[in-house]
Amino acid sequence: MPVLVAHEWHSYSCEHPLEKRYFKEVVVGIALITGANKGIGFETARQLVDLGHVVYLGARNVVRGADAATAIGARHVQLDVTDDDSVAQALRTIADAETRLDILVNNAGVQEFDSADGPLAMRAFDTNAVGVVRVTEAALPLLRKSAQATVVTVSSSAGSFWAVTNPARPEFHLTNAVYAASKAAATMLTLQYAKANPQMRINAIEPGYTATDMTAGFEGGRPVQDSARAVVRLATLGAAGPTGTLRDEAGELSW
Repeated sequence: MPVLVAHEWHSYSCEHPLEKRYFKEVVVGIALITGANKGIGFETARQLVDLGHVVYLGARNVVRGADAATAIGARHVQLDVTDDDSVAQALRTIADAETRLDILVNNAGVQEFDSADGPLAMRAFDTNAVGVVRVTEAALPLLRKSAQATVVTVSSSAGSFWAVTNPARPEFHLTNAVYAASKAAATMLTLQYAKANPQMRINAIEPGYTATDMTAGFEGGRPVQDSARAVVRLATLGAAGPTGTLRDEAGELSW
């Protein structure tokens, strides 16, 4: 598939001129998103399809994933980030059809609110952290064939030491220790992948408090479209864009 250039940054809104310089061009190419049959992942897939990208929508459930992909004009791959064989097969499917992968969005995540114990912690880390390793490692051969590869890990400022120790931040009041620790691990993994692959733009994002199934037990949350827009901006970085950072829509976050 030829690489096309489309949609300058002004198609998005941005209040931060220093951020704006990184997003002058969007290279249209091949994208994979995990956990993408609903929520932020689905909306990210929809927005990338609208920009002209070929999007592989990864989902554990074959029927739900296929239905979601059909609804937005994406392609479906069965992908369970906790299953090595599933991840490997998903990337083989993409490699059979494409010559490269330009965008990887590690979106799949879980948050449980029961009392912490060993099994709960294992589930959280297996999806939120080890899943990042499984998918990124499997995707690296295709990402290295891209002229402008980007990787985005949907992390959380709940895993930021700076945020959770700052009384002025909402994260200061969060108590879900296992989820926070798993997201701290996801952010660190993202940084290490960025250091190991300097030719790529690899970043973690705090997408904002969003109304999704994961937050259904709480009030509020902004529309999923707004949070996905922040993910898409980071996924469509230019070659001069930042790498090895944790960011939200306003810019870089301490962590």
